[in-house]
Amino acid sequence: MSTETKKYYKNTKQNKYSKNSNVKSRQISKGSFNFEKPSEQSFFQKNKRGYYKKSYSKNSVQKNIRKPSVKIAFLGGLNEIGKNITLIECENDIIILDCGMAFPDGDMLGVDLVIPDFSYIEQNQDKVRGIILTHGHEDHIGGLPFLLSKIKVPIYGTPLTLGLVENKLREHSLANKTQLNVVNAGETIRLGCMNVKFIHVNHSIPDAVAFAVDTPAGTIVHTGDFKIDCTPITGDMIDLSSFAKVGDKGVLALLAESTNAQRPGYTRTERLVSESLDSLFKSAENYRIIIATFASNVNRVQQIINCAEKYGRKVAFSGRSMVNYMDVAKKLGYLNIPENLIIDIDMLGKYMPEEIVLVTTGSQGEPMSALSRMAYSDHRKVMVGEGDFIIISANPIPGNEKTVGNVVDELLKKGCKVIYESMYDVHVSGHACQEELKIMHRLVNPKYFIPVHGEQKHLRKHAELAEFLGMDRKNIFIGDVGSVVEINENYIKELAPVQAGKVFVDGLGVGDVGSIVLRDRKHLGQDGLIIIVASLDVYDGHVISGPDIVSRGFVYVRESEGLLDEVKKLALDILEECADNNIHEWGVIKNRIKDDVAKLIGQRTRRAPMILPILQEV
Repeated sequence: MSTETKKYYKNTKQNKYSKNSNVKSRQISKGSFNFEKPSEQSFFQKNKRGYYKKSYSKNSVQKNIRKPSVKIAFLGGLNEIGKNITLIECENDIIILDCGMAFPDGDMLGVDLVIPDFSYIEQNQDKVRGIILTHGHEDHIGGLPFLLSKIKVPIYGTPLTLGLVENKLREHSLANKTQLNVVNAGETIRLGCMNVKFIHVNHSIPDAVAFAVDTPAGTIVHTGDFKIDCTPITGDMIDLSSFAKVGDKGVLALLAESTNAQRPGYTRTERLVSESLDSLFKSAENYRIIIATFASNVNRVQQIINCAEKYGRKVAFSGRSMVNYMDVAKKLGYLNIPENLIIDIDMLGKYMPEEIVLVTTGSQGEPMSALSRMAYSDHRKVMVGEGDFIIISANPIPGNEKTVGNVVDELLKKGCKVIYESMYDVHVSGHACQEELKIMHRLVNPKYFIPVHGEQKHLRKHAELAEFLGMDRKNIFIGDVGSVVEINENYIKELAPVQAGKVFVDGLGVGDVGSIVLRDRKHLGQDGLIIIVASLDVYDGHVISGPDIVSRGFVYVRESEGLLDEVKKLALDILEECADNNIHEWGVIKNRIKDDVAKLIGQRTRRAPMILPILQEV
């Protein structure tokens, strides 16, 4: 009797006589064989003596193997820059990959942050086994405090990433309520039915990793943000061998970032910035140097510190996020700072300008950032002028070009010498370009591919790149925020979307500012406001006092008294007419005032201010 036949009878007997036969059968179905009764033709074979025996080949059984499916839900990071968050679900277990935020667009008036909609996670929180983080940038960790205020779940990440997360959670009084688990690159953790391997990658922040998630359905590889840098400033080169090993074992699906999918070639090494900074420091020997960069770009700050030491300058930090990031990086040993090199910003006056390097936030022209406040003479401790040599060491995030340009213009008006990315090699990207993406695809060799992290043009270009490498178009999925895809060894298909979108954070309010509020703010900002106040008799509805007209952001009152008198007379006529006709429903009265006043103002000015009637009974 063959080995396979013995296994068949042995397990069949166990199932028949075991008290827990149902449990046994379930365990067997998850093994390497599916012991279903074979057909007569394959089950009986003739031996040399002419007898028949029950046997079948291993290959014929493997054809009947059925693996479960895995679901992937995207709550952010598709068709947008930032707000990255992905859910992988298999066999009643969910793991969350990253939990980021995005900065508001220009039309999101008054909004501080944009975070994902966590409704789907809240509805399935009993299934969530943990949150795994690729790196410490805000677009990957910025949403954590808002999620952790709703559900309790452990977090897994590399040392620097968790150091930055802990600092953030402490600000929200959540540090003592959250379990943070340090995982180093190369290690593997178990979350529910899934094993997650952390793979070292290069990025613009140390301790960045990708994930190989081994599920019962197959292996899912998520690259996170990465590039291939053979000469990184800190740490080792990206661990390409681990990607190759995972690819050799077989990868069901690859989720790869698409930020630079439109850029041909390779991303330049960070060491180019070192050479450029050295040259700029040398040419700015008679200036105070101010450098704006991302607070999270620890490698860039290390390069600045190295140049400052070489040219005998002291370094000060400006900007709350910059100070916080540097404190964490220094504490964990990711910054090598010579003794007595760092000074407090309050000590700038004790040194000559040419002895100072000021490292600040504001590379994206954020209105409240340190560099913006300097440009608009609103910084309490730093005034800029002709003696300042300012370097903006960052690329504008798509959509921020105009804001950054405005800050540069203001600095130039003050006589500053300004160096920005397009002029010198003062910045290189932390994201892979096309040739690096090709290398990743070839190493991983996935059956299915989903481009992530980018706007539609980035996702489409990355999909075209995968097709160029030979992948069938039907095996590529381009999703949107809220999309859910089911992946099996035999198919990939889109499921019904889940609730997802943008939640606005305004001050202490989370989610209380929606599209209607933003529409009203935009309306007020564009056309202004007219308030019409009147007191009505509680018995017959006639006007007792008013109507009074208050205008804000519409016209200069002293120069438009005639128009406002017309508005006042029209409102009075409407109120008296309603009283005479026994109309007392305030909704009807207010709508009459809004419509007629809007028509009058439109005829006179071609403007459409917000009209707000306020009525009270006396």
